[in-house]
Amino acid sequence: MEVTTAEMVDELRRTFVSGKTRSYEWRVSQLKSIVKMIEECETQIVEALRSDLNKPPFESILYEISMLKSSCRVALKELKQWMKPEKVKTPIVAFPSSAEIVAEPLGVVLVISAWNYPILLSLDPVVGAIAAGNAVVLKPSEIAPATSSLLAKYVGQYLDTSAVRVVEGAIPETSALLEQKWDKIFYTGNSNVARVVMRAAANYLTPVVLELGGKSPVIVDSDVNLKIAVRRIIVGKWGCNNGQACISPDYIITTREFAPRLIDTLKRELERFYGSEPLQSKDLSRIVNSNHFDRLTRLLDEDKVAGKIVYGGQKDKAQLKIAPTLLRDVPLDSLIMKEEIFGPLLPIITVEKLEESYDIITSRTKPLAAYLFTNRKNLKDQFVRTVSAGGLVINDSAIHLAVHTLPFGGVEESGMGAYHGKFSFEAFSHKKAVLYRSFIGDASVRYPPYTHGKMKLLRALIGGSILGILQALVGWSSFSALKEKTA
Repeated sequence: MEVTTAEMVDELRRTFVSGKTRSYEWRVSQLKSIVKMIEECETQIVEALRSDLNKPPFESILYEISMLKSSCRVALKELKQWMKPEKVKTPIVAFPSSAEIVAEPLGVVLVISAWNYPILLSLDPVVGAIAAGNAVVLKPSEIAPATSSLLAKYVGQYLDTSAVRVVEGAIPETSALLEQKWDKIFYTGNSNVARVVMRAAANYLTPVVLELGGKSPVIVDSDVNLKIAVRRIIVGKWGCNNGQACISPDYIITTREFAPRLIDTLKRELERFYGSEPLQSKDLSRIVNSNHFDRLTRLLDEDKVAGKIVYGGQKDKAQLKIAPTLLRDVPLDSLIMKEEIFGPLLPIITVEKLEESYDIITSRTKPLAAYLFTNRKNLKDQFVRTVSAGGLVINDSAIHLAVHTLPFGGVEESGMGAYHGKFSFEAFSHKKAVLYRSFIGDASVRYPPYTHGKMKLLRALIGGSILGILQALVGWSSFSALKEKTA
């Protein structure tokens, strides 16, 4: 007999309340099971990603399988330390006392995943949820059906189904999930659906993590090693799912004088990577479906960008393929400069001076990532000081995703909250304050009647003066006598 969504959540909550998921041993066993699953099912995972996105096996292993295994291994190595209470100092008003911060699991959490990296973006948050000791429901994206089916099958075989479940489906199933009470919701996707998630979460005052996207800019200075810079831009744009990535470079800003050299180098390296007929390249993912293909086509077909293509532009709807495409000086009010591209199109905007880039970037919503290529220290400092984004990378693109010691998340329209490494553990934990006191040293100053002497002591405590506190406690004359006696 099939259980309802509400019954499933109740079952998971009973598991959580039993304390099963809180133990270090349970958490470790589940993390090891995820590693075992992705190692034993690597072939099936690669095939599912090929089916959903025509993703090259190299990208599947590099950006999904290996990164997920790395997340598990970091968690397994660091989990005991993460779980330890953090000792903190206490002020004199609480003397004598000790205090600590205890990381406790939130409860039953929901992870709603995205289609572009359907293994990594599904299971990486689950790693954090399990490491923190939660029960979890994973809702993979229906836009990647082969991967969704694979996750439903193998998560059920490898993990503890009394605490970890996968729910497949589309809008009706997601809506049913959002009607339930959760202790946290972790959503990866676009800002429109994020608003739906937040409205549903508000019904129960449920906290959320939103991993969204935005138009991630790339500033390119003329003093760089151009070949290396271009290769790093290319791999961050087209080498990551053919531009279908939340941290994919969305547009380049460079000077008018330098633009021709930059464009020529981009053309040369793109042809070296993907050949003279990129639609036939086995190293480029396809566009995920016809809806996204049509959306990208509309961006290219807008009257405002007519004649702006300087490289690429080839399309094949039957294969759902669009070639890497460069456009120069498209209007800033065109659709391609207003919407997140999420595909293989890359506009190049030119300015007289590179410092003008900041006006373009800061006039728009804050992106998930921003990139700068330069050797100039003053430009690096200005970039870090001026540009607000989820993350910044200087002289590379997208690679910060793999640095587990950095938080990964957005700001404003590009998201809220962060994860990766310890930040994943913290995303699914409540930091509980615990203060320990004894019955020794009970101070009468906190109790009525509130005398002048108590007020004097209170002011001394507020002022933080040790001398003032002593004076208020024993009186100035007594304090002076004590000072003389001990001199």
